[in-house]
Amino acid sequence: MTQDFVVTTLISGQFMKKLPIGIQTFKNLIEEGYAYVDKTPFVGRLTAAGKYYFLSRPRRFGKSVFLSTLKSAYRCEKELFDGLYLYDHWDWKSPHPVVHVSFGAGVARNTQDLQESFTYILDDNARQYGLTFTYKDLKNRFAELIRTLYEVSGRGVVVLVDEYDKPILDNIDNLEAAAAIREELKSYYSVIKDSDPYVAFAFITGVSKFSKVSLFSGLNNLEDITLDERYSAICGYSQEELEKVFKDRLSGVDLTEVARWYNGYNWLGREVYNPFDILLFLSKKTFANYWFETATPTFLIKLLQDRQYVVPALEGLEVNEKIIGSFDVDRIEIETLLFQTGYLTVKWSRQMSGLRRFGLGFPNQEVKQGLTDYILSFLTNTTVAAEDNKAALHGALEAEDLTGIERTMRAFFSSIPHDWYRKNQLSGYEGYYASIVYCYFAALGVDVRAEECTNQGRMDLVVRFAGRVYIIEFKVIETGGPGKALQQIKDKGYAEKFGGQTVYLIGVEFSRDKKNIERFEWEAAQKSS
Repeated sequence: MTQDFVVTTLISGQFMKKLPIGIQTFKNLIEEGYAYVDKTPFVGRLTAAGKYYFLSRPRRFGKSVFLSTLKSAYRCEKELFDGLYLYDHWDWKSPHPVVHVSFGAGVARNTQDLQESFTYILDDNARQYGLTFTYKDLKNRFAELIRTLYEVSGRGVVVLVDEYDKPILDNIDNLEAAAAIREELKSYYSVIKDSDPYVAFAFITGVSKFSKVSLFSGLNNLEDITLDERYSAICGYSQEELEKVFKDRLSGVDLTEVARWYNGYNWLGREVYNPFDILLFLSKKTFANYWFETATPTFLIKLLQDRQYVVPALEGLEVNEKIIGSFDVDRIEIETLLFQTGYLTVKWSRQMSGLRRFGLGFPNQEVKQGLTDYILSFLTNTTVAAEDNKAALHGALEAEDLTGIERTMRAFFSSIPHDWYRKNQLSGYEGYYASIVYCYFAALGVDVRAEECTNQGRMDLVVRFAGRVYIIEFKVIETGGPGKALQQIKDKGYAEKFGGQTVYLIGVEFSRDKKNIERFEWEAAQKSS
């Protein structure tokens, strides 16, 4: 028992429940005294409304815990639900056999690895019910397991599939292996459709959403609840849930700052926190990139580079339902991947006649800062220099030193090894320079916004710091000629939006040939009342 725990206990007069960091089994959560945010109303709602469901959520978002909750409910483990919604809203006299498939453990690099993994999963499920298999083929074994459980129990079988897509995503940078694994999985999942007479309920979950045609062929009645207002908070913690369940750990905590850092994920309903993030914050009481640091989006970064994506464009994206909906291994859109993996979230949606449009953006400070910092390290290949540059930039902002800002911005590019440009052809697209400047500010954690609107147009970059506003416009000398960046800010009257504030206008012009800033001009805007 730590000192912090003892002190808190003495103040509150009662023991606090443990934080369920990394706990993925509902039974363990309840029996071992962990705090639990009651998601059982969703269990009742799903069961009453349908039979086949699909849910996509980012990693470490509580999907496995929810499937475990479904498992305990259908097994009629009533004692675990004492004090929860489902306790008085469930038929506890009719247990169902449950087949629980999870591809979360290990990495399958080819179909043989996948077959070995699925063999173990099926054997483990059969062992729990004392069954043996007649067939050797895995597809037939899966079907045999479901049918036999139905025949032995006399009740419909519940099929739960967790991390259904992980074997594919583990090989997303190897198209041939990913496609082969996809086809193998497709044969497994086809069993669920063919076993319909024996299935009472099925729930499939993962990080990504592959098209039904590519992975769930024939399972047309699989209801996708990923973007459904009714189920937006099925995983994750809402602000209300956080303040209710973890009230005893929030003393002295700035909830506004916590929300800015970790809240903001949205699937057309209530905003929610990533449980992994907020639980670690409650444990350490330190703002840090907890979720982001659990994985490195190398494939995503390579995709951004290969397609010469302008990083500031990640703010304020507008996409259609097809882009946000699904993808396949041979047709990957950057925006789809960013959304499904949790780096972007829904900010708004709009119905336009027969079309539906979605606005995407960073969910919170942690994701924005973590992703841009990672992109920055890839774009510049200068980890040590980049950290020094960030510190210098922050110092210049604090000192309101425009000369220091110019000096630091020039250092951004002069510190990049010349060979890095050649190997990666980075300077070949105009957005590269703006992307680096944007990433430096965003990785620093300051308030930076790209493409902010005025009634005269969009500003390339707006930085807010210590009550001051910096409007930054970018140009490339070879395509626009000198002296155009600062003049555009003035001609468009961008500063008028910030009347009464201290505003600095900064024009930054790059030379593609020199691979650095050719011209840096600035002036203070006249304050208007």
